[in-house]
Amino acid sequence: MIHVGPIAGISAHGRYIATAGYDNKVILWDSNTHKPLARGMHDHLVNNCAFSPDGKWLVSASSDYSARLWALPALRLTSVLSDHGDDVDMAVFSPDSQYIATCALDRQVRVFNLQGECLVSFKGHTGNVLALAWTSDGRHLVSTSVDGTIRQWDLTSRSEFHRTDLNVRTDSLEISAQGVIYAGDDLGRIVIIQGEQTHYVQAHRAGIKKVVWDEAQTMLVCLSYDRTMSMWSMAESGDPQEKARTELPEPIWARAAVILPNGKVATGTFGSTYAVFDIASNSWNMNDVVAGHGLNDVLKVNSELYTVGDAGTVFQNGRPIAEMGSLCNFLVATKTNVLTGGQMGTLFDARSGKILYKHHSPLNCGLVYVDEDEEFIVIGAYTGELLVFHQEAGGYALLHEIKVYENAVKGLSYANGVLFSVCASTDIAWHRVADWSLLKELDHAHDKIANDCCAIDDEHFATVSRDRTLRIWSDRKTEIYPSPHPNSVKCISISQDRSNVLTGCYGGTLAMFNVPKRRWSKVSRPTVSGISSITWDESNQCFLASSYDGHIYPMEVVA
Repeated sequence: MIHVGPIAGISAHGRYIATAGYDNKVILWDSNTHKPLARGMHDHLVNNCAFSPDGKWLVSASSDYSARLWALPALRLTSVLSDHGDDVDMAVFSPDSQYIATCALDRQVRVFNLQGECLVSFKGHTGNVLALAWTSDGRHLVSTSVDGTIRQWDLTSRSEFHRTDLNVRTDSLEISAQGVIYAGDDLGRIVIIQGEQTHYVQAHRAGIKKVVWDEAQTMLVCLSYDRTMSMWSMAESGDPQEKARTELPEPIWARAAVILPNGKVATGTFGSTYAVFDIASNSWNMNDVVAGHGLNDVLKVNSELYTVGDAGTVFQNGRPIAEMGSLCNFLVATKTNVLTGGQMGTLFDARSGKILYKHHSPLNCGLVYVDEDEEFIVIGAYTGELLVFHQEAGGYALLHEIKVYENAVKGLSYANGVLFSVCASTDIAWHRVADWSLLKELDHAHDKIANDCCAIDDEHFATVSRDRTLRIWSDRKTEIYPSPHPNSVKCISISQDRSNVLTGCYGGTLAMFNVPKRRWSKVSRPTVSGISSITWDESNQCFLASSYDGHIYPMEVVA
């Protein structure tokens, strides 16, 4: 009854801790023994969970477009809150435990009763809504979004009554009993909103992904993708005073945390259970945190099959050959080496584990291209940079660090002297690699997060997105093809002869697209877990798809 995928959400109440996982599980734990007590299931990733203030209920938010209400301590499902049209990122109880507010990627905030009836829908955000909180009197809600705004909603008038324009993404927020709003933005700043006044405190070198406020201890905790967690006490002036800071161990995911009654901080991990940080002793309890077996990338190099995933273990033909020590997102092959990197911002030699370069934020994707007989490596970073390397005697030299986006680089492809990239913000860009000049940039190329791309030929690139479309781009036009996928499309790859594209989604489906005929030709669902990456296997003339369930699924090309 443990997790086998990353823990995206965590909550605490009394002797209980609850965790929400990307393995579709909600688990209730005894905080004294660190043992699981009960388990609930969703049909897709679970993004968050929260206890009711009276301790009778737990609510969970999921990418299956629902929030679910569970009776404690048995985790008996009592109602399903299912009015949202996209992933539900967060669900929280009102102070009196009678209502549940939810926010989702359909850009709406909703309020439900405990029977699962939707009472109010708030519309206004123009981007995915990521987090929300109730005011202490239960009369208002505060929400934050990728649209760069924090909005306040009135339950009586059922309308927005205040908006703060930050012009930068904020993933997380909390509100004190006095009505002070604390948020963390993508520039690493703590945002403090008191009435009409907005104040910023530079707290981290990369985006803050989670803020946690504890009223009783007047403590604010921030987790950032710079791989640190900071803890702040609040002075009478309202300005936070840093009291502690710690490096996040490799298994910690800087997305989930909760302050426990004893002042310790419990966090989500990429493994089987949660971890606990003791501020007083400046130490981590990582007992029983076992790395998950999910795969994030697969790569065929001649006759050798490489995989890597959450555990940071690189496998060659199913045999572990090197330990990176942290979650890795990608594999790329040069003429002589295989490289990998991921959550810690470190670029590794995948065969030996040797550190080649360290960046200040996670590394998401990579590719190798050849220009005028010279081989270059490009890595896409979470904070929007393209890192361009050239292999030299004794290692890899960083030639360029190009700031392209304000958000994560999600995919890279190359053709005919042009590097094409896609960003989580839905933007895409073309760069001439000869001088790294920007040829073209297009904002809002997709309706939702762009996840991956590939080159179709010397002039065309294909992209896939959360909006479940395949789009083909050239200098002259855009072609849009709705996909048969039921969920967000995660990855794309093309066959050696450029005639077929295979796409994979978070719901476990694979869909093949015939490029010359411009139509979908084959759909299958080999797993209920998400498809993480796809590569072409030249020796067997088929596609290989890796999954978060730890398996590789082949798919042959249809005639």
